[in-house]
Amino acid sequence: QNSAALLRFDAPHHNPEPANLNHEPKILIPCCSSHFQSIPKEVILLSKIPEVYVVSDSLGETAESVAKATISQFDEDIDVVRVPFIRHAEQIQKVIEEAAEHGAVVCHTLVSPELRAHFERIAEANHVKYVDILGPMMDMVQTISETKPRMKPGIIHKLDEEYFKKVEAIEFAVKYDDGKNPAGFKKADVVLIGVSRTSKTPLSMYMAHKKFKVANLPLVPEVPLPEEIFQVPPYRIIGLIIDPYKLNTIRSERMKALGFSGTANYTDIARIEDELSYAKEIMRQLHCQVLDVSNKAIEETASRIMSIVQRNKELYGDKY
Repeated sequence: QNSAALLRFDAPHHNPEPANLNHEPKILIPCCSSHFQSIPKEVILLSKIPEVYVVSDSLGETAESVAKATISQFDEDIDVVRVPFIRHAEQIQKVIEEAAEHGAVVCHTLVSPELRAHFERIAEANHVKYVDILGPMMDMVQTISETKPRMKPGIIHKLDEEYFKKVEAIEFAVKYDDGKNPAGFKKADVVLIGVSRTSKTPLSMYMAHKKFKVANLPLVPEVPLPEEIFQVPPYRIIGLIIDPYKLNTIRSERMKALGFSGTANYTDIARIEDELSYAKEIMRQLHCQVLDVSNKAIEETASRIMSIVQRNKELYGDKY
């Protein structure tokens, strides 16, 4: 069988072979079938999910983010195939041939001038459409800069002071997650409070990658609040609320994922409304700012919280 499944070259070093990431291929074309062999290649390509290949001589995260942001504007499934750590023209040749075979488009963040030249030549020879993400931006910045670009891949991921701040923030989020160590509240840049499934932990981890130290505390009516939360200044606490019916849906899906069926107190709408009423009362007592996370992406809520934290740091200075 000839599989048109999603392919990827993971961290190739020397003449890598493509690894099939899907257990089930998108298209199976039996070679022995004259019926399938008679179908024009163009028809086969149109019958599969479109693909965007992301090529980089580093991790490829930048190009992947751009590709995903672009794809989000289209109302259809489009696969992203990330191809990191490109080092040789032979690797580019294989990727371009694969993209051409699948009718895919390619975007890249290759920094090396030699690899960029090879890429353009091979892509044009194979009639593969591509976008150079970094090149035009570097050319434009160079017109206002007194220095030339270093042309070294992976510089953004260097092990500097900022990197270790990120690691420290991630370790902090893990240590002070779910209120298991209230002593961390005073050390946090911000403490998130809310009922279960209001994205406290995902927000804590996301913001940790932005170098913010975040602790969080679940609000449960039957569980007494730790005294430490009342010692945190109101401007360093953010309360998270959500629409009760949205929360009911989220909790129900969580129960299904854990293998539970039927109804439970955890998903009962009356219980949820009681929890939210309790949470709002606690937030009122703490005089903290409250954000509604209903239908909000983690990134959107985190951006709002980080903006609040930055503003409060400027406002309260050394007191923060």
